[in-house]
Amino acid sequence: MANANHTTRRTFLGLAGGAVALGGVPIVTVRPADATPAMLSSAIRNIVGEANVRTGKVKLDIPPLVENGNTVPMTVSIASPMTADHYVKSIHVFNEKNPQPNIGNFYLGPHAGRAQVSTRIRLADSQKVVAIARLSDDTFWSATADVVVTLAACTEEAI
Repeated sequence: MANANHTTRRTFLGLAGGAVALGGVPIVTVRPADATPAMLSSAIRNIVGEANVRTGKVKLDIPPLVENGNTVPMTVSIASPMTADHYVKSIHVFNEKNPQPNIGNFYLGPHAGRAQVSTRIRLADSQKVVAIARLSDDTFWSATADVVVTLAACTEEAI
């Protein structure tokens, strides 16, 4: 005889079969809110503080038109000799409309050899992508690109 506080295999199977017969519980996922220009500015300020961000020295290679936002190739390179006295400390990439405005942070040093990073990113929609480099003299330089996405990524639908 089974203990009253102990679930038997037969009881478990009966409950599991009842859940299946009722159709189970629907699963609904919620799509996170898109980033806003204010979120983009805030994310950039978290990296640069009150420092001035200048345009130039940074080259952002990203296609201006992409068919699928799930995999967008991107290369960021900075004109730097990468010596002990003059090198790129970090590269930060941001976007305007993804749920998270900070795409990635890459930390370099004089031994990196080349101030360049290449990766693939996801873009939720057509938007602006910003790359910011921090140099060894603690100056910040940037480049911006507008990307048109025909098939959005980073979206979740109800199942």
